[in-house]
Amino acid sequence: MIWYLKSAKDVLSFEIQFEDEKVSYQFSQSASSKVGAAAAPEKGKMGNSVFIPAKEVLSLFSVILKSREIDRVFGFDDTYYDLVKALQISPSRGRNYTVFANSRKIVNDVIDGKVDYDEGNGKWFYKNTKNQKFSIGAASEGVKKIAIMDRLLANGYLDYNSIIFIDEIESALHPKAVCQFLDMIDAIANDMGLQVFITSHSYFVLKLCSARKVSKPLMSEG
Repeated sequence: MIWYLKSAKDVLSFEIQFEDEKVSYQFSQSASSKVGAAAAPEKGKMGNSVFIPAKEVLSLFSVILKSREIDRVFGFDDTYYDLVKALQISPSRGRNYTVFANSRKIVNDVIDGKVDYDEGNGKWFYKNTKNQKFSIGAASEGVKKIAIMDRLLANGYLDYNSIIFIDEIESALHPKAVCQFLDMIDAIANDMGLQVFITSHSYFVLKLCSARKVSKPLMSEG
């Protein structure tokens, strides 16, 4: 994948290659008026992919669903709606990918418990290792953000063909949790072969990624 960094007079271009297929587009000089020169493959990609935003969505879960399915308004874009629909899927029973199961153990250690969904009342809750149950609003944003990944690893939404996009991975997480989160990503990316794209404003995160060989530099000047 290549982002071409633009000067004030240039356009901003994006290009990504999937096997024999390519997706590309570019913005105008203002980067706000229109998208042009877009090209996409005719056939869809195998496997589910997901975008995890910087802000957690569990607290807004019912609001996002209601706005799209009942009110029919578009206050949240499709990446949010697709994510909450994926999170609605109940965890699969039986065997799971070994690397997913191991990654979920890391998640439970980070958040010192688990986050789950009550299908009866349509609400999320947090349960600590002492089996004490709390409403999702009482959990920190970091706990809720990592719990999103736990749910997607547990319910079968992700597989070998999936691509995961995580925006500002360090958002709302303390340094130890960031390290553990990257350990989990390292496992599913290198041991299982999933593609994981992360964005970060943190030099700490970039150094950790470099040490773990989680990512390659994706930017070049043009």
